[in-house]
Amino acid sequence: MMVDYITLTVLALRLNTVITHQEQVQPEAVLCLSTMTLQASRLLVEPVVGEGRVCISFFSDRKVSAADYFSRSNRRGSVVSDVDDVSIPDLTSLDEKSDKQYAENYTRPSSRNSASATTPLSGNSSRRGSGDTSSLIDPDTSLSELRVNRNFWFAFYEQFFGFFVESLSEVEEKYKKAMVSNAQLDNEKNNLIYQVDTLKDVIEEQEEQMAEFYRENAEKSKELERQKHMCSVLQHKMDELKEGLRQRDELIEENQRMQQKIDTVTKEVFDLQETLLWKDKNIRALEKQKEYIACLRNERDNLREELADLKEAMKTGEKHGLVIIPDGTPNGDVHHEPVVGAITVVSQEAAQVLESAGEGPLDVRLRKLAGEKEELLSQIRKLKLQLEEERQKCSRSDGPAGELAGLQNGSDLQLIEMQRDANRQISEYKFKLSKAEQDITTLEQSINRLEGQVLRYKTAAENAEKVEDELKAEKRKLQRELRTALDKIEEMEMTNSHLAKRLEKMKANRTALLAQQ
Repeated sequence: MMVDYITLTVLALRLNTVITHQEQVQPEAVLCLSTMTLQASRLLVEPVVGEGRVCISFFSDRKVSAADYFSRSNRRGSVVSDVDDVSIPDLTSLDEKSDKQYAENYTRPSSRNSASATTPLSGNSSRRGSGDTSSLIDPDTSLSELRVNRNFWFAFYEQFFGFFVESLSEVEEKYKKAMVSNAQLDNEKNNLIYQVDTLKDVIEEQEEQMAEFYRENAEKSKELERQKHMCSVLQHKMDELKEGLRQRDELIEENQRMQQKIDTVTKEVFDLQETLLWKDKNIRALEKQKEYIACLRNERDNLREELADLKEAMKTGEKHGLVIIPDGTPNGDVHHEPVVGAITVVSQEAAQVLESAGEGPLDVRLRKLAGEKEELLSQIRKLKLQLEEERQKCSRSDGPAGELAGLQNGSDLQLIEMQRDANRQISEYKFKLSKAEQDITTLEQSINRLEGQVLRYKTAAENAEKVEDELKAEKRKLQRELRTALDKIEEMEMTNSHLAKRLEKMKANRTALLAQQ
């Protein structure tokens, strides 16, 4: 019993020393130490008679002996592992066992008690404690010796009881401090777990944001590709429209050139018409001059004939001494001046010419006729000069009439040639005019055709612009619908991710609850 008490005491002191030097005290170690101290105090107040059996039963129920404990406690380890190796029996079971053994020891004979006591002791005790336990349970020992030993050991343990109480109070204080520190550590642990959870949530949110950014980047890149494709399509359409505008400008320039050509041709036609009118006027003037010259020539011829007749009549009258009496003189009463010399006889025609010259003697009439002849000749010369001037003007203007300048006497041939040249020029001008009119009609047709093409190009450009506006409007509409659809998809993905997270958290909580149970 003494060895068992010493072993229990040393174990309690060792636990106290380990707990004192331990920075973080485990509540299980403190509880174990307090339990062992209480059990030691209860064993001190038990009856001495049952001490041997109680101690033997106490140490027989232990899983590990004291020597094994001290040999193991020398190793480096935690307090929890050392305390776990020592099993503290229950106090109620210990009391029941001690009472039962006390009854058996003092009701049976001593020989049986010794045999029954030595049999379990030999299997559970060590070599060192075998002799001590055999002496303690020897039946020959007297009751007085047992009382003396009890008193001795009672005094011995009474001295150390105060130390155990103090150590128990210290252990309780340390237990409270350990509980407070454990509570603080638990709070810190909970705070750290909360911070870890918050950081995990932040990391998850950042991962979601990164995924969202990647998705937006992919969408933006796709949108950029679509915009590039649309830009290339619009660039192609713009090139086509530019080509159409260039063709339109070329057609407009060609139309302007054709209009200028038409203006020049019309101007030439007007000039030709003016030249034709001027030629017609010249031709009419020449025809009038020709008629006037023909009249003068007829008069001249008539005068020449009359003059020749008069000369012949005068010659015949001088030869025969005849005097021609005019027809208008009645009864032959002729009032004339006295004729000096011979009598002059003229013919009837000469008499008519002389009568047309006026009244008076024959020489006066002849002088009048000669004066008229001179006047006619002077007029003919003047007309010839005017005709030459007109010919020179015509030769300077056109040139074809220059061949008529060398002709002096063949005025009829010259007029005929001039008329032929004029007719030829008129026919040429008419041909040129008809050709110019044909060119004008062809140019007008080409102008109309070009104007039609311009109108078609304008309508095509307007239709293309309308189609482009419609396509742009449809594109904007589709982009709005796409954005709304993407927003809805994003919201659904976010809700799905949140629901998945909540489901994972619920599963984790469920597994934790199941693990705790």
